[in-house]
Amino acid sequence: MLTRREIIRSFAAGSLLMPGLLSSLLNAEGADPLAPRAGHFPAKAKRVIFIFSNGGASHMDTFDYKPALFKADGKMTGVGGGLSNQQKVLLRPGWDFKPGGKCGTMVSDLFPHLRECMDDICVIRSLKGDDNEHYNATLGMHTGSFFFARPSIGSWISYGLGTVNSNLPSFMVLAPQMPYAGLQIFNNDFLPAYHQGVRVVGGKEPIANLDRRTLQAGVQEDELALADVLNNRHLSARVGDGDLSARIRSFETAFHMQSEAGAIFDLKEETDETHTLYGLERGKTEGFGWQCLVARRLAERGVRFIELVDGSSSHNWDQHGDMAEHAKHAKNIDQPITGLLKDLKRRGMLDDTLVVWTTEFGRTPGVDGTKGRGHHSACFSSWMAGGGVKGGIAYGETDELGATVAKDKVHVHDFHATILYLMGLDHERLTYRFGGRDYRLTDVFGNVVKGVLA
Repeated sequence: MLTRREIIRSFAAGSLLMPGLLSSLLNAEGADPLAPRAGHFPAKAKRVIFIFSNGGASHMDTFDYKPALFKADGKMTGVGGGLSNQQKVLLRPGWDFKPGGKCGTMVSDLFPHLRECMDDICVIRSLKGDDNEHYNATLGMHTGSFFFARPSIGSWISYGLGTVNSNLPSFMVLAPQMPYAGLQIFNNDFLPAYHQGVRVVGGKEPIANLDRRTLQAGVQEDELALADVLNNRHLSARVGDGDLSARIRSFETAFHMQSEAGAIFDLKEETDETHTLYGLERGKTEGFGWQCLVARRLAERGVRFIELVDGSSSHNWDQHGDMAEHAKHAKNIDQPITGLLKDLKRRGMLDDTLVVWTTEFGRTPGVDGTKGRGHHSACFSSWMAGGGVKGGIAYGETDELGATVAKDKVHVHDFHATILYLMGLDHERLTYRFGGRDYRLTDVFGNVVKGVLA
């Protein structure tokens, strides 16, 4: 008589979950939907590390030097909170600025470590969004839509390029806490489910349920193989059901993650020097230094889009009461991001890794609250490095007080179009048909910002 295990093995012979067999995942065109694909043209970058500082970091206190604002402290002007034109008392920047690198790009004392890397960084000082509320602005920065849920940029890149490592998701988000807009920042929305970002939280269990259910050899494989046979029998009667195929593909990725992902979060093999570079204490499994070092390890293993979330919906850069609070937030990320850039560069990875830092909007030149600044989407700063970007420059300008864009405006749609371009994707051609119309990350707008390209 056959044992229970032998019966299951017999029934599951040739299953999707047996190594190397992906036949039941084939889509209508006969290809694995997550197989690596070429872009629309040769790419400058192979992957993106997207760093998001939640809450609205002040541009005139970080990367947009405004000597006139220092002199105008305490004066009245007609630039108010957000897009309004109310009279406000001007507030000088709280930190001095110094030139960084050989290029001399001015950076405030909030980022003394990052200032050393300015020869590799392109600061964009003329970004513009469409909304002054945290939720909407965060949604817009991640999805291109400020008012309706849409797929995130990481999901679009996963959809456009697939993955080069079938054992890991193509899109991962290191987010110990959720920012404004919550899960929508890495949601696939109407794109197939396997393009949704996988959240990593750090700590003893970086990804929920990553450990195998049982260590007894073969048991889990047998159970999953049986489940897979039943899933695919169900799918065979529903050819073309993208959601069902996506769900099955997600099971496959989850299974393989158990064998590979755990090693990524084990930093024992990293040297003491590398830990110091990131400002990370050995043995620590959380903090922004940990996020940055894990991001480099994910990038090495082929993950296409890696997002690092800095701050939460309750503890972030939103300083209405006292701008001095910016100091602790900057200190939290300054050395880790610098370590990431230096580590990528010395490993020869910066040339084909696009590193992006951004926030949802800037802050007002005038006082809001007691000693703080208000929300300001009319202009703000972000930066890019590596991956085909021209380092050592500052692109775009704001007026003398940092209230409006004065030159070379970069809308969020332009920002997204440029990121896609560097990944080899034409933002006008990367579309998905849903509800009777074609959608894209940039809606019906956007232009590649040629001035930031190397």
